[in-house]
Amino acid sequence: MYQLTKISTAIAALGLSTVLFMAQSIAATNDDSANVANKSTLNNVSDISPVTNGVSQKVAGKSKAAVSLNKFLPTIKYTIENLPAVAQKINNATWKEGMNLDRHTVTKLQALLNWHQNAVGPVDGYWGKNTRKAMQAFQKANGLTVTDTLNNETWQALTKNDKLMQQPVLVSYQLSDADINIKTTTIPAGAEAKAKLDGLYYESVIEGLAEKFHISESYLKALNPNASFTVGETITVYNPGNPNTKPVTRVVADKATETLYAYDDKNNLIASYPATVGSTAMPSPTGTHTVEVKVHEPNYTYSADDGSKSILPPGPNNPVGLVWIGLSKPSYGIHGSPDPARISRQASAGCIRLTNWDALALLGVIQNGATVEFK
Repeated sequence: MYQLTKISTAIAALGLSTVLFMAQSIAATNDDSANVANKSTLNNVSDISPVTNGVSQKVAGKSKAAVSLNKFLPTIKYTIENLPAVAQKINNATWKEGMNLDRHTVTKLQALLNWHQNAVGPVDGYWGKNTRKAMQAFQKANGLTVTDTLNNETWQALTKNDKLMQQPVLVSYQLSDADINIKTTTIPAGAEAKAKLDGLYYESVIEGLAEKFHISESYLKALNPNASFTVGETITVYNPGNPNTKPVTRVVADKATETLYAYDDKNNLIASYPATVGSTAMPSPTGTHTVEVKVHEPNYTYSADDGSKSILPPGPNNPVGLVWIGLSKPSYGIHGSPDPARISRQASAGCIRLTNWDALALLGVIQNGATVEFK
C-alpha cells in the first residue's frame, strides 16, 4: 500500500478519483438576497475587512453567510495591553520608496493584504511568492499597475483607510482551556493506520494555535520565545481580521499564478487566495464547472492499488483538511490542506488546495451552483 505522510504532497500520489466524501455537516451557505443586494469593487472601503475593535472573526448579522462563517471560524477576543516592544514596532511599521522590506514591515504588509481580502497564507513576516501574489491580486482589483515588488502607489492604496491603519497587526490573547486542552494525535504514515484513529487532529497545541491565528508555527514561537503555552497565559498573536462576507458566485483557478480568484455576481473581484492547482503529473481539469456539494469536516476514502479501501476520519490533518467543495466534474473540488505552509509550493492531484482557514472562509460564502473556471 502506498504510504501516506502528513505533508500535503501525499495528496498528489492519491488520485482523487478514488476519493469518497461523507459529510459530517453540510455548510449552510445558500444564496441570501440581503447579502447580494449591495455589490461593489475592492476600491471601496465597504469591501475592506471591518475594523475589529477587540473581537476578530465575528461576523455581524443573521444572514446564512454570517451564521456559517461564525460557525466555521473561531471568534478571537484580544487586547492591545502589555504588547512587547517588537509587536508595537510591527503595529506602527510603515514603508516608503527605497526602504528595505524587513520582517516588521512585511508582517504589516501581509496583514494589510489579508484585511483587503487578498490572502497571503500563513503570516510569517517574510516576502515570498504568496505575499507577492496577494499584492498583485490587490493591484488587479484596484486598477493599479501589477508589479513584482512593492511600490509607492500600492502602499498608498493599502494604507489610505485611516481606521484600518489603526487596527493592530499583533495583539495580546489570553489562552483558554479550549485553546490548550484540545485533542491531539500522532499522525501515522499509512492509510490503514490513519483510518484507525478517532480523528486526524492537530499533532500539537502549537499547530492548532498557528492555524487559529493564520500564522506560521515558527513565527508564533518567535513572537513568544518564553511562552509555555498554558491555560491563562497571555501570548502575542496575529490579528486575522474578518473574512469576506460577500456572496461568491464565480471563482477562477489560475494555474499560472497558483491563485484562486473569487468574484461576486457583478463580476467584481472580491477576494483571492493562494492555491495549489493540480500538477504536471496530475493536471487540473479544463473549462468551467459548478459547485455541487459543500462539506464541513469531510472524511476521506483512500483506495489502495489492490482495491482495498481505508476511510480516513475528519480533522485538520485529513488529506483534504477541513473542507470539501465538490464540483460537477466528478472527484474534483476545492479543499483544505493539512500543511498550510506548502500551499503553492507543492503538487496536487488535480484539485484546488487552500489553507484550512481560507477554505473555511470560502465555504461560508460560495453559492450553490457557483461557477468554477480553470485557466
